Amino acid sequence: MAKDKTIYTCNECGGISPKWLGKCPHCNAWNTLIESVAHSESAVKNRFASLAKTAEIAVLSDIEASDVDRTPTGHEELDRVLGGGMVEGGVVLIGGDPGIGKSTLLLQALDSLQRSGKSTLYVTGEESGAQVALRSRRLGLDHSQVRVLAEIQLEKILATLDTHRPDVAVIDSIQTVYSEQLTSAPGSVAQVRECAAHLTRAAKASGTAIVLVGHVTKEGALAGPRVLEHMVDTVLYFEGDTHSQFRLVRAIKNRFGAVNEIGVFAMTEKGLKGVSNPSAIFLSQHSEPVPGSCVMVTLEGTRPLLVEIQALVDSGGPSPRRLSVGLDKDRLAMLLAVLHRHAGVACMDQDVFINAVGGVRIGEPAADLAVMLSITSSLRGKPLPKGFIAFGEVGLAGEVRPAPRGQERLKEAAKLGFSVAVVPKANAPKKPIEGMTIHAVDRVEEAMEVVRGLL
Repeated sequence: MAKDKTIYTCNECGGISPKWLGKCPHCNAWNTLIESVAHSESAVKNRFASLAKTAEIAVLSDIEASDVDRTPTGHEELDRVLGGGMVEGGVVLIGGDPGIGKSTLLLQALDSLQRSGKSTLYVTGEESGAQVALRSRRLGLDHSQVRVLAEIQLEKILATLDTHRPDVAVIDSIQTVYSEQLTSAPGSVAQVRECAAHLTRAAKASGTAIVLVGHVTKEGALAGPRVLEHMVDTVLYFEGDTHSQFRLVRAIKNRFGAVNEIGVFAMTEKGLKGVSNPSAIFLSQHSEPVPGSCVMVTLEGTRPLLVEIQALVDSGGPSPRRLSVGLDKDRLAMLLAVLHRHAGVACMDQDVFINAVGGVRIGEPAADLAVMLSITSSLRGKPLPKGFIAFGEVGLAGEVRPAPRGQERLKEAAKLGFSVAVVPKANAPKKPIEGMTIHAVDRVEEAMEVVRGLL
């Protein structure tokens, strides 16, 4: 039986070379050859032998659609991000900074799944079995029955998965796994792509849910080829400062649920614990209102969150600084221009600093009104009243545009004791909300007039 051969394909011209070269022999481009496997003729025939019978074409309306069964992981916040739990045959990719808690959370989830009667397997390529056992002791999982395999060779991992057929398996991490069919080192683009493809096919064929742990680059993106994110069903990112107690898990892609959902965890001595009321960690701890602080309600997936926006306006030099943490800095410059043109609040000679408390990142424009009001409060040195919230998108013409699902935002704020709100007129509720005074505005000037009356 002929063996598969390793070849090198050029990214630019598609030319093939039998060995690696710094320059492509066909188009003379540098560093464009990528390692791949050329299957022999007999291997190709065997590979497609199972496809002798072609699947029949079906009309979409005739295909019976059914909801996928989900297996809860025992962690409510993780289940929220996954869309309800693990899916049979699903492949999840989770990435994050070193030491942020990826392995800790997955080991806790596997232990919960094992205790509920599911068979589990933890494949560790970065640690020994003794190190994993030591971590489980620290997490209080003294009598855990999770099976552990310390292995980095893909073929041995696939053989183990085929023999034991676990319900859920974790590969920690995909960058350490290598295939003997390729000569490149573990973690290279070719190895990561090939190993992830084989593991994905194994998950679909066997029904085992596989979780791949991925490294990240200095920029925070998942290391390896971008096709890695296309192969899997779900992509999760761990966010947060390793020096902070709180961690966020965000869904970037999910074929079985909503994207942009977040799960909030607190790091404790016994591992990661879900935070049932995440709004509390993003709000101020001031006993009395302070200038430059305004609370807004943002949406993270299906969950409304209350986040404190803080602004500091101080006298600057000939080139004033504009700095924002957790918000788009280019949008900050635009809001300052709108604030000057339509509300008469000038910050041309002032340094302006904006921060979203708690390390949360706000990408939606509904934060515009809260940012402008916090800047005005800091500039005048007068705090907004206690129990005050605001949200709404601001346009270049000075209009205040509605935010999606405004009723849910207001109800969440009222539930947490907020009593005064400035919102777009289109988001004003038809029925009054008990205990809350709502000021509906159409333009930035109206919002500023309302705030002047409250200060």
